[in-house]
Parts: sequence; structure tokens; C-alpha cells
Amino acid sequence: MEFPVRCFSCGAVIGHLYEEYKKGLETEGAEQVLNKMGIERYCCRRMFVSHVEGMDFIKKYKKL
Repeated sequence: MEFPVRCFSCGAVIGHLYEEYKKGLETEGAEQVLNKMGIERYCCRRMFVSHVEGMDFIKKYKKL
């Protein structure tokens, strides 16, 4: 699925930071990337760390 625009818990706008997060993961760990981006709340950090790109799985199946 797509990355959410807002944090589910606190409502902070975080959707615009996902591309930067993905690029940062190529060179550093998740904790360092989130610290550099200024994501301090644990609920917002959870949104980044727990996100799974599910669209690749969904594309495999045809519509009924």
C-alpha cells in the first residue's frame, strides 16, 4: 500500500518524507535516517519503520 500522508496516532504530516527515508536507508540505518530527518515522536517513527510496500504483492493478482 501507499505510505500514509499523516501519522495515524498524532496526525503529523509525514508523507512527504518517505522518499528521503528510502534513499537514506541505502547508506545508513533507520535510526540514523529518522534522527537526521528530525522525526522524534515514536508514533511517527513507527509509521516509517513498520511500512511495507504491498503494491508489488497486489499487482500479481487479476481483478475478478
